[in-house]
Amino acid sequence: MNNNNPDVRTREEKRAARHRIYFVGGLFAALFVSMMIYICSYALTHQEELFENDYNGREEMLLGQNRRGTIYAADGQILAQTVDNADGTEKRTYPFGSLFAQIIGYDELGRSGVEALENRQLVRSDLSIAEKTAYDSRGEKYPGNDVVTTLDPALQQAAGDALGIYKGAIIVTEVGTGRILACVSRPDYDPNTIRENWNEISGDNEAGRLLNRATQGKYPPGSTFKIVDALEYLQEFGEGADCYQFTCSGSFTADGESIHCYHGQTHGTVNFDKSFAQSCNSSFANMGLKFDRGAFAQTLTKLYFGKDLPCELPTSTSRAEISSLSTTGEVMQLSIGQGETTMSPLHLNMITAMIANHGVMMQPYVVERVQTASGTILKSARPRSLGQQADPASADRVAQMMRKVVTEGTGRKLSDAAYEAAGKTGSAEFRDLDTISHAWFTGFAPASDPQICVTVVLEGAGSGGDYAVPMARRVFDAWFIR
Repeated sequence: MNNNNPDVRTREEKRAARHRIYFVGGLFAALFVSMMIYICSYALTHQEELFENDYNGREEMLLGQNRRGTIYAADGQILAQTVDNADGTEKRTYPFGSLFAQIIGYDELGRSGVEALENRQLVRSDLSIAEKTAYDSRGEKYPGNDVVTTLDPALQQAAGDALGIYKGAIIVTEVGTGRILACVSRPDYDPNTIRENWNEISGDNEAGRLLNRATQGKYPPGSTFKIVDALEYLQEFGEGADCYQFTCSGSFTADGESIHCYHGQTHGTVNFDKSFAQSCNSSFANMGLKFDRGAFAQTLTKLYFGKDLPCELPTSTSRAEISSLSTTGEVMQLSIGQGETTMSPLHLNMITAMIANHGVMMQPYVVERVQTASGTILKSARPRSLGQQADPASADRVAQMMRKVVTEGTGRKLSDAAYEAAGKTGSAEFRDLDTISHAWFTGFAPASDPQICVTVVLEGAGSGGDYAVPMARRVFDAWFIR
């Protein structure tokens, strides 16, 4: 072929140009298809975020034709509903006032709690066409979908009464399912008057009245963290725990770092079980230094430290860290739930319920089902296991030790209850130059066949055994003595 022929060169140039056009066109087509697939996929997997976006007017349109749905307790009592004012406008009302404030939330000047969690469902109406026709004939708005929660009003009232004027939180879950039965946080507010009192409530950063302390609070767990320590010791040393002994003189020193027992108490010679029952800081600091740091770090990760909790509600991220670089002092502080260690009451409740559930952790949830105003179920929750987070033998042994806390240790104010409770107390110092402590209790009952798990934290109250245990007892009583 003669490449010097002008006609040949022209044909080759045209062919090359066509190839370039086809290539560029194909590239743009592939990019367009990829973009459309991504947009469709994103829209399907981020429906809630897109619906809540301020630039999306769909919610406003829906509220023009639908009345916001009702939120119910597990027993059918109304927790939030929309009513008509005398002037024809609508108002969101909360029959229980402040009792469910943080968990149910509010729907003015923003949203929180279940009101935010299920907003998209509450403003929709999935009634049948025939059902909607009846409302059209009367010139009425369609009723939005209703939300039925897992919350127990009697238990919520008992938790609220027990907490009283203290700052803190109480959360109660069902051991085998993860259902949230009660969730109280103080200080609180009345969602019925959120608009009138918004500046006062939102501007009071010190009180944090809008914060759900049960799910979003971050506290040093103190001696309640010894549940994790005990689990780790059993998983690493197994039957060797039966041979453990330590002589407590009220403090423990290693590499120039010292740990003191609460108020300098001397526990004398203690074994593994008694160290736990008496909550001996010195003994647990000694145990912590014996742990394989890599194994303990894996346990902490498995138990959701440093990770988002798998919960539908907004939660805080707990912190508990150990590595080859951790100093002796840091390991000792971690072992007694102090230093940089922090947890939310919800997270501690999940771990406690996991112990009660033979090492299986359940995902906590508060929405039981969503249904139309006529009762047709649109979606229903199912208990979801997060897996075997601890071997059953070790979990059961820790559960037995938690029972001894009540019969022989720091939780004795529960020992004469009509039911057999198990638990762990904690007194967590939170200021370096102060002896003021947060009071903790976390536990379950009945010990032999756990039904509910109760976790209590009181800010700056003092001893967990003196203050948190009696509050937990009032909640247990409300469940078992009805």
